[in-house]
Amino acid sequence: MSAERGQPPVAFARAAGLRAELRYFCAALGYFTRIPVPRGIGFAPGDLAGAARYLPLVGVIVGGIGGLVYLAALRVFPVSIAVLLSMAATLAVTGAFHEDGLADCCDGFGGGATRDDVLRIMRDPRLGAFGAVGLVLALALKWQALAALPPLRAAWVMLAAHAASRTLAASFLATLDYARTEGKAQPVAQRMSAGALAWAAVLGLPWLFWPDWRAGACALALAVVCRVLLARYFVRRLGGYTGDCLGFAQQIFELAIYLTVLGWTSY
Repeated sequence: MSAERGQPPVAFARAAGLRAELRYFCAALGYFTRIPVPRGIGFAPGDLAGAARYLPLVGVIVGGIGGLVYLAALRVFPVSIAVLLSMAATLAVTGAFHEDGLADCCDGFGGGATRDDVLRIMRDPRLGAFGAVGLVLALALKWQALAALPPLRAAWVMLAAHAASRTLAASFLATLDYARTEGKAQPVAQRMSAGALAWAAVLGLPWLFWPDWRAGACALALAVVCRVLLARYFVRRLGGYTGDCLGFAQQIFELAIYLTVLGWTSY
């Protein structure tokens, strides 16, 4: 019902706000994954600018899918195969979106001497030696870390790490500038407000603190340290971030969480 048909202005504004948030979430789901989004949502220009606040919730969905695939595969296959199948599921759901950023950043930062060199190499669709090595190492470390955890703990940490790592990656939008004058990520790479960042943190960080809040706090602390160091590096090399930098950072944060939880559990 519209305001003209008698709906109170406050209720109308609230309903419009909820519809906008739904569009932002669906825009995030459609941009960051290959999950089909209903066409009847009625997207508005600029919705992608508000999508980043829901990136952690997208992580919950992706990590949840990975965890469920892992637990289901365990009924048939050994742990190592079950982990690989869960990783394949998350890669299929996201289209290796963040892994592509990891490889591009490894190529760019590894092979570029100047800022322009780095940005040019990142844009090159071909995979170089640095990118291949970085991608293989990251995937191998994830595989071995998750395979070494108890099954239920591994399934939960998949969800928690996917959500929390995306929260920290989205935080760059609140503190750094976009390094390109144009690019595929520019519609999303808008300055994030403090309120949107707080909402992203609410959606993405609490999952870390169950079942062992101490392990979660330790994992978050290490990921935050990585976030600070990466921010300084991005500013020094590029003057800000690119879409590839966000993908690279998400992968580093996710891996840091897995390794911290594994180290805490083993200790």
